[in-house]
Amino acid sequence: MAIKNLKYQSPGIDEETRFEKLHSITFENSERGSNLIAREICDLVKSKQKKNKNCVIGFATGSSPAKVYQELIRIHNDESLSFSNVIAFNLDEYFPIKKDDSNSYHHFMNENLFDHIDIPKENINIPSGEIKEKEVKKFCDFYENKIIENGGIDIQLLGIGRTGHIGFNEPGSHFNSTTRLITLDHTTRFDASKNFNGIENVPTKAMTMGVRTIFNSKRIIIMAWGVQKSLIVKKSVENNISSLIPSTYLQNHKNATLVLDNESSSELTRFRTPWLVGPCNWSGLMKRKAIVWLCSITKKSILKLTDEDYNKNGLSDLLALEGSSYGLNIKMFNHFQNTITGWPGGKPGADDSTRPERKSPSSKRVLIFSPHPDDDVISMGGTFDRLVSQGHEVHIAYQSSGNVAVSDHDALKFIEVSKDMFPDELGVNIKKLVKELKDKKSGKVDSLEVRKLKGFIRKSEATAATRYIGIPDSNTHFMNLPFYETGRIKKKPASKKDILITASLIKKIKPHQIYAAGDLEDPHGTHKVCLDILFNALDSLEGEKFIKNCWLWLYRGAWLEWDIHDIDMAVPMSPAQVLRKRNAIFFHQTQKDGVMFQGQDLREFWVRAEERNNETAKKYKKMGLADYAAIESFKRYYF
Repeated sequence: MAIKNLKYQSPGIDEETRFEKLHSITFENSERGSNLIAREICDLVKSKQKKNKNCVIGFATGSSPAKVYQELIRIHNDESLSFSNVIAFNLDEYFPIKKDDSNSYHHFMNENLFDHIDIPKENINIPSGEIKEKEVKKFCDFYENKIIENGGIDIQLLGIGRTGHIGFNEPGSHFNSTTRLITLDHTTRFDASKNFNGIENVPTKAMTMGVRTIFNSKRIIIMAWGVQKSLIVKKSVENNISSLIPSTYLQNHKNATLVLDNESSSELTRFRTPWLVGPCNWSGLMKRKAIVWLCSITKKSILKLTDEDYNKNGLSDLLALEGSSYGLNIKMFNHFQNTITGWPGGKPGADDSTRPERKSPSSKRVLIFSPHPDDDVISMGGTFDRLVSQGHEVHIAYQSSGNVAVSDHDALKFIEVSKDMFPDELGVNIKKLVKELKDKKSGKVDSLEVRKLKGFIRKSEATAATRYIGIPDSNTHFMNLPFYETGRIKKKPASKKDILITASLIKKIKPHQIYAAGDLEDPHGTHKVCLDILFNALDSLEGEKFIKNCWLWLYRGAWLEWDIHDIDMAVPMSPAQVLRKRNAIFFHQTQKDGVMFQGQDLREFWVRAEERNNETAKKYKKMGLADYAAIESFKRYYF
């Protein structure tokens, strides 16, 4: 049944939510949730207008509310909704920081919302990062009193940081805290470092509404999108209230709702282990999920599980359905065993009835999509190599230029080599580029020429890696999708042109297999945008004859791996193949040794890839299956 609104309900009123202490609603994706949040805000604005009253809204920043603001702008334009009666109070701001800095929240709010609606400028209130530190206390008191003078906040939008912070209320924040200057947690600064081109450029302090200020809001809506938020969501919803996780304070609010997507809610008990909270629909996926979980908590392989193990751990319904642990164990063992194949393109002449891929045609055309010019070898370098060595016609398509991820230091190094090699031929333009790179200030967007230079660097690295694997240059395609080319972390929305470029390449190659990044850590990130573009392109090709015989395999990126129960094809690697994969990754020199967008994992990409592949192999072994050095995994997507 489709959810029509976000109306608050007391958590735990039914058995399914008995572990939850904060009202939570889950949607299939962030877009649907964001649209309903925007609709609730607009309904409140309208109701206030009818009463000739102002509507006081607390706004948040970051990627979480981005789609909410897009929908507010759409409603303003398409439905003629005025925001003239809105008084805005922003949650926080870095300190110190200039208002016109591209990373300031003043800039964010103007760019993403305020410049596109008719809210009066005098109604916009954002903490200042430009005042002197000795004046901060006075300003915070003024900000707090101004909220009170306007009748308090009617509806407050929040995101949740990885530490559980709301606003910039870091772990240890007191419940009674009000607007104040706070020292940022290292984790918070680290998570923001990609926007500032390094943690050293992230301010150490911020001005933020306090916990009490937020809690006094009449209505609170919290957003959390993507799998990277799943663990903190679970703690926020199911743990006891603690100052170490400030988001847990919201459990006591009588009108607070947490809005989630499938990925961010995946660790909640009702989704992770639904058999613990009520009857299950025992689909094949659910059975696999339960078996993997049972093996994990009992520390037994599949074939050693007993009736008692099932009954003691909430799986008696599954056992009753299947009849006995003996038969169920064998069925599950065979399933996981059949996911393992050393022939990702299908094994010629073999019985393929239990294999992940078809045997025919024996030589396939394969198209690998890589969001950035290194995701291919990082995520599926072993499988890539295997497909080439087994005689398939393999094409690689790099969807974005990846130019944003090349540091100024690396760009300067390359351009100075060119200048020294060809001093006369390259002339004044090179001098201009050198000067720009040397004089560049933090937060400044690269010129088109610098972006081209950085794109060429990534292109040369990717070409070197694919040559090493053994595919001809003619099979390497640099798509340079337009949505990516902003020179900034924030990208343009995907357009028809992005879809057309993708569809044209697919139609040209007519692949039997497509591999694509299904890594959805950041629902607003490049990987997700590239995947959505691919899905739209495939939809546009629905009538093409070749598309009926094309299978789509999704790999995961550098951040995490598929859960075992989700894996449809597991490609094992020998120690020698692991080493070849490592060597392929090494060609991407600008993406190692202090890479710009390391994420939450400080390991180099080749290390995290090897350890992730090794961990997958260990999980298979623990379930009683074959013991391999490493395994790359894939999930089939049916379109």
